[in-house]
This record gives sequence, structure tokens and C-alpha cells, in this order.
Amino acid sequence: MEDLETTAAYRKVTDHLRALHEPAFGRPHALREPHVTRDGGRVVVTGAVLDELTGLPRTVVYAAEDGELRAVSAGRGSARWARFSPDGGMLAFLSDRREAGVFQLHLLGDGRLGEALPAPEVPGTVEYAHWSPDGREILLGVAGLGAELSGGQGSGTNAKRERDEPSWFPEVDDGTDDGAWRSLWVYTVATGALTRLSPEGLNCWEAGWCGRQVVAISSDAPGEDAWYTAQLNLIDSGGEVRKLLGSPVQLGLPAGSPDGTRVAVVEAVCSDRWVVAGDLLLVDPATGAVQRIDTEGTDVTQVEWLDANRLGYLGQRRLDSVAGILDVPGGKAREVFATELSCSGGTFYAHGAFTSDGRVLTVQDGYELPPQLVLTGEDSREVLASAAHPGTDHLRSVAGTAEAVTWTAPDGLEIDGILCRPAGEGPFPLVVNIHGGPIWAFQNCWSMRLPWVPLLVAQGYAVLSPNPRGSSGRGQDFAGRVVGDMGGDDTHDFLSGIDALVERGIADSARIGLIGASYGGFMSSWLVTQDRRFAAAVPISPVTDWYSQGFTSNISAWGNRFLDADPEQPGSRAHTRSPVLHVSKVRTPCLNVAGALDRCTPPGQAREFHQALLAHGVPSVLVIYPEEGHGVRAFPAQIDFLARALQWFDRYMPAS
Repeated sequence: MEDLETTAAYRKVTDHLRALHEPAFGRPHALREPHVTRDGGRVVVTGAVLDELTGLPRTVVYAAEDGELRAVSAGRGSARWARFSPDGGMLAFLSDRREAGVFQLHLLGDGRLGEALPAPEVPGTVEYAHWSPDGREILLGVAGLGAELSGGQGSGTNAKRERDEPSWFPEVDDGTDDGAWRSLWVYTVATGALTRLSPEGLNCWEAGWCGRQVVAISSDAPGEDAWYTAQLNLIDSGGEVRKLLGSPVQLGLPAGSPDGTRVAVVEAVCSDRWVVAGDLLLVDPATGAVQRIDTEGTDVTQVEWLDANRLGYLGQRRLDSVAGILDVPGGKAREVFATELSCSGGTFYAHGAFTSDGRVLTVQDGYELPPQLVLTGEDSREVLASAAHPGTDHLRSVAGTAEAVTWTAPDGLEIDGILCRPAGEGPFPLVVNIHGGPIWAFQNCWSMRLPWVPLLVAQGYAVLSPNPRGSSGRGQDFAGRVVGDMGGDDTHDFLSGIDALVERGIADSARIGLIGASYGGFMSSWLVTQDRRFAAAVPISPVTDWYSQGFTSNISAWGNRFLDADPEQPGSRAHTRSPVLHVSKVRTPCLNVAGALDRCTPPGQAREFHQALLAHGVPSVLVIYPEEGHGVRAFPAQIDFLARALQWFDRYMPAS
């Protein structure tokens, strides 16, 4: 086995990452979860902080003051999800200072520097917290230790539980896990009392207040697959549960009005929990009547009530981020802003917080713009703080430029993408960067949210990040075009994009590569079975065999529904759309990457494709990271992965 640390690729990656991150060691390099007082006078945000290139970043709560970010959360561990009380007098946040990875509620009396007071501990880890409309209580969403994480969160489970058994003792799975449920608890600020709200046997994925009651997306089982058929329920103060809404697709982002007379929820076809972008619905909890709101083509990704009659929302429309306010009695939405910048703050979709006068606090960035904390009104835009530093200056100097591109698929459908490329004239070697999901979407954002994009551009590659049919931001009909047809017409959305860039003189037809994770991993594996033009491919956390995926994944039922396939039926799409069963057509060298802890697309998927490729004489390498889940996220594993990917493309489609 080659000592990768002695290679030129490893040195390039290490130098690249050190130049980017070392100037920001100990300070935030990424911003997310912004929040603001109703009057707009005080602002907080969660910053991701690296102290060295080891492990995952810790998180710190910062206040934005006088153009600077000042740490609010003190103590050990990480802190996140800071939320001001309705009157702005208190700040609640979550911290794992007692036990790493196990977050509990903490409060600061005036939201400023000082020692935060911990609330009584809940049995598990708190994922989110919401103040009641009157500020007297805080709703806590609690996941039991060992609860599953979605693919977008990295798969696996939320915390490792200590085993008392000897090392030889077997792992036993009887289909139940009493500790893995998600429950709702209520903390009373004045008394310090902590009570459980949700009943046993109800798994609450996410929830929000609705007057004195709570609305929740919930199911009767805790496994990740159960989220896809979860329904909207109303839970009263005594824990009684009443169904409000079910859906043939997915429901998310529940939020009740302060007076309890309306419930906002988003209905969307989804492929990952927490990755929700779709139609905004208003539900009358008294009658169950549902009103579908016209947001002028915006797929809604967050909602927040400003008061009983105004609902703020954020979302994505094609490549733009959009914020708006719905006047509920009239049902009319008006936009506060629409921008080509990303407002996702390092998450999947646009996210922010509203002031009472209708301004919106977001983290905004672009491929050439480091993250900024911005407060935007209809006629104003104020940058409150920035995560820029000498390392981001370095990245901007080497990462080239980004531009929106469009092309037409064979059936006439217009497809969007973001093209990142180095300086100079083409044609360039082109790497097609395929997003996960399939229901997600790229925007023009800092580093394209993926570390390999600016790294490849810095080495002379152009990188195309397409939004094929199935992507968000184009409405539910566009998103639904991939359902039942994964690996069908979306295949040609990618191939036609490559053809367009070759015809425009941007891409070198002899040097075309593929990279992608999750659904991007499936499509990177699938495309090499459908077209022999590809010089190299790097599938990450792929599905390569829908048959075995259907019996080993923790979201196997979702996969079968989305593929419209029955694994027991010979010749169904579980067989015809499995890359491993088309390997005889492949000539493309593949670097197959997986995480050993991945429950979403288990590492056996990458292994199957690797062994099938070798059996047919195709160059293939299998890399499984023992401490990683869905994707490669922690250092130094990420350095190793990026070096291997760069070396792979340099070997089979060199930039020089």
C-alpha cells in the first residue's frame, strides 16, 4: 500500500487546506443558525471553529456587535442553536459541555457575557429548542442516545453509547431500540420544571408551538424510514394527540401561529429528512381545512411567524434565494428580497430569522464571497459581520470563478447548473459534480459547499455542478420527475450538459470525469455504465445495487418507493437501474469511497461495484473510512480522501 502522505497529491491538499484554514484557527470559518431579537437590535449566530486539522469543527455561539463576532457561549465543548426569548431579555442555547455530543439547554439571563445556567437535563440530546409565544416555556426536541441520523446529517447515530459487554459479545438487532425515540419536553422558565409532553410510542421528528399547543411531524416508529410517511399532529398540554394532516409525499417545518389559529407546514417530495423544499400550506387546526399558498415559484425551506397574521418564509427559486412575508388573512405573499447569493449558511437550503418590521437575518455567501451575516429589508441591506480572513483571501485567489449556465435536455427541458473554472481559455478537463438527494439543488455558494470543488479548480479543472430534474427550486412537478425514474431521463440531463460545454469550447471531450456523494455516488456509478466517454469517476457513498440496498439500508422502503421497484420482482428497476448489473459496459477507472458507519448507503454498496469492476478488468480502488458515515467529513480522513480523489483525476485525466 502506497504511503499517501509522501505523494505530491497529499502535499498539495495539505498545503491547500492549511492555507485556507490556519489563519482562522480559533475563530469562526463558517456561520449558520442566525437569530435576531424582534426589534433587530441584537443578533446571534453559530460559528464553526477549527483549532487544528483534526476531527470535526466545534461550534460556538457569537453575537454580532460593531461589525465583529464576539463569543457569547463560554465553557467547554460546543454550543449552538441560540434563540432569543420573545421579549429579547433571555438567550437560550444548546451545549454539550458536560458530555461530548450530548446537548442540553442552557440560558443566559440577559443574553450577554456571563456563565450560562444549565436547565435540568433531559434523557438524550436536545436537537432544537423553541420559546413559547409568551416566553414562559421552551419546547425541546429530544433524541434518545443512539437515535438515527439522516443521510444529510452524516447517517449513523447521534451518539455512541457505552457498551458494558465484553469485546466478543455479539451485536444483536431484534428490530426494536427503546432508546432511539425522539420525544418532546417542556421547560418552564420561572420554576425550572421539566416535563415530558409527547406520549410514549410517538416519535416526534420536529415540532413547534401553536398557541399553547404544539404541532409536530411524527410517526409511530423511530427508524429513519418512518419519517417518509410521518404526519402532522396537534399535541395539547396534556399530551393528547390529534391528526391534522397526512400526505402522499413528505411534510416538514411545522409552525403554529402565536394565537393557535393557524398552522404552517411545507409539503414536498423529499429524499432526506431535514432537506425539505416545497409547497407552503396553511392548516386550520379547528376544521382541518388546508390552503395552498402561491409563493410565485419559490420552493419554501423555512417558515417563521412574525405575529398572528404575518408569516415569514425563505426558499429557493431556480438558483436564487428568496425571502417573503405572507399576509395570512389575505393569502397574499410579498417578497422581501431575491438574490443570486446563497442564504443557506452552510446548511442545505435558505434559512434565516425575521424582525417584527419584516427584515430578514441570513448568512449570505457566494463562490467568490465568504460567509457574511446580513440583515436585509425591502430597501436596505446591512452587513453585520463576516467570516472573511486571510485564508479566504487565499482561496479566492486560486479557486477561479463561478457562473450560472443553462442547457437543454433531449426532451426540451431547460437545465440549470453552476460552472466553476480556472482562469484562461478552454477547453479544460471537466469534472461533473453531482449532488445528493436526488431532491436537493446547488446554488452559487462558498466553495460550492464541497471542498473538492475549489481544490480541483485550483489544479486546472473546470467543475460543473448541475441541477437535473428532481432538483429543488423548480416546483414539485420538476422535483417529482425523478420519482420512479432514478437513472432514467436525469441521465440525459447530465450528458446533454457535458455536450453543451464541449460545444462551447469549455470542456475537453477526452478528459471528462465524475464525482458525487449519495445520489451523486449512485449517478457517478450509473453514468459510467451508460456512456464510455468518462476518463475517471469518484463515486462517494453510492448505491450500486438497489436489490441489496433494499435489504441493508435504514431507508430501504424510501428507495423502493422512489424507484417504484419491488426487489422480489425480476426485471424491476431494482435490477435494471443497478450499476453493478451493468458493469460489463464499463471502461472508466473508478475510485469507490464509503464510510463504515453509513446506514443510509452501507459500505457494501461501494464494495459490490469495486469487486464487479475488478472482475471485468476495469481499474478500481475501494476506500472505506472506519470512523466515517455518509460522506467523509472529519480531519484527517478528509485530507486523505481529497488527496486520493485529486491523484485519481491526475492519473487518468491530468489537467496539464
